[in-house]
Amino acid sequence: MTETVERVWREEGARLLATLARRLGDLELAEDVLQDAMVEALEHWPHRLPPNPAGWLATTAWRKAVDRLRRAKAGDEKLARLARTPTGPAPEDSRLELAFACCHPVLTVDQQVALTLRAVCGLSAERIAAGFLVPVPTIGQRLLRAKRRLRERRVPFTLPGPDELADRLDAVLAVVYLVFNEGYLSGPGPEGRTDLAEEALRLGRALELLMPAEPEVAGLVALMELHQARAAARFDAEGALVRLADQDRTRWDKDLADQAVARLDRALAARRPGAYQIQASIAALHARAPSLADTDWRQIRVLYDLLLERSPSPVVVLARAVATRFLYGPAAALAEIEDTADRLDGYHLLHALRSELLEDLGRDQEAVAAAERALSLTTSRPEIILLTRRLARLTGPVSEDG
Repeated sequence: MTETVERVWREEGARLLATLARRLGDLELAEDVLQDAMVEALEHWPHRLPPNPAGWLATTAWRKAVDRLRRAKAGDEKLARLARTPTGPAPEDSRLELAFACCHPVLTVDQQVALTLRAVCGLSAERIAAGFLVPVPTIGQRLLRAKRRLRERRVPFTLPGPDELADRLDAVLAVVYLVFNEGYLSGPGPEGRTDLAEEALRLGRALELLMPAEPEVAGLVALMELHQARAAARFDAEGALVRLADQDRTRWDKDLADQAVARLDRALAARRPGAYQIQASIAALHARAPSLADTDWRQIRVLYDLLLERSPSPVVVLARAVATRFLYGPAAALAEIEDTADRLDGYHLLHALRSELLEDLGRDQEAVAAAERALSLTTSRPEIILLTRRLARLTGPVSEDG
C-alpha cells in the first residue's frame, strides 16, 4: 500500500499542490496540509483504498486546510476568500501557474530554481541539495524563506497579466530547462527522474500555447524535444552514459526530431533569434547528421560563436571546443578551453573533455589525472560509470603484486 501512496504522489502530487496553492494563496500551508493528507492515506488506505485516490487526497488536504484556518484568528480573511473560491477540478495549466509564482521576481534565482524543483516537480530537499552541491539544511532554509516571502508579498498563484508574463518569461524558461536537464541527465534506474524531462516538456508546450508569439518559448520546446529524441540511446544496459560518438542513431526518435525541427523553423521565421533557438539549431544539426563524422561541425562552431555573443559563458566555450576538436584537432581545442580552466575548475565536464583531448595527444598520464578529477566532481551515476571505465582503459589491468 505504501507503493500505491508513493505512486499517486509521484503522478499527482505536483498537480494537487498547485491546485491547493492557487486556492489557498499560501504555498507553505498547501504543502503542509498535503503532507498531512499523505500521512492519513498511509493510515487508512491499507484498510480501504478509495476509488479515486487523488481526489481523496485533494479533499482531505482541503479539509485540513480549512480546519487549520478556523483555529487561527489570522485565518478569517482566508476562510472568507475560500468560501468564494471554486472547488472544481484544477485547470490543466495549474502547474504552469505555480511555476510562474515560484519564479516571481521577489525571489532570488537560487530560490526560484529550488522552489520550482520542490513545488512543481516534487523533488526532495536532499535531491535538490545534491544538484546545488550545498548542504541539505541550506536548501531547507532557502525553500522556507522563499515560501514565506511569497506569502508576505501576497503573490497570487495565478497566471500573471500580459505585461508581467513577459517580465518573468526568462526566469520561467531557465527553470523549465533546468528541470528538463535534471530528468534528462539523471539516467535510468531507481535514482533516475526521467519523468522530470516529460514534465518540463509538458510545461514548455503549455507555455507555448499561452505565449504563441514568443519565439524563444518555441525554441526551448524544440531544444528539449531534440534532446529527448536521442534519450533512448543515451544510456547502456548498465546505466552508463553513452557518448554521442557511440550512440546507436537508429534508436533516435526521428518523428519527434522532425516535429522539433518544424517547430524551430516556425520560431526562426520570426527573425528574433535567442539563446534557446540557437541551441536548438545546434541540436538540429546533430539530429540530422547520419554519423559523427558527417556532422556539420563548421556550422555548429559558427552557431556557438553566435551564442557566445548573446550569452557569454565559459560553459559555451567548453561546448564550442568539441566542434573545434573535429575541425582543427585536439591541440586547438585544448588551447581553447585552457582559458576557462580557472572559472570551471569545479565543473566535471571541463576535466572530462580535457582527459579526452590529452589522450588524443598521447599525454596519457595527464589524461588519467584529468579523468580522476572529473570523477571526483560528479555525483551522476551514469557519468561515474563512464569515467570509471575510461580510467580502467587508460590505466590498464593492475597486476596481482601491485
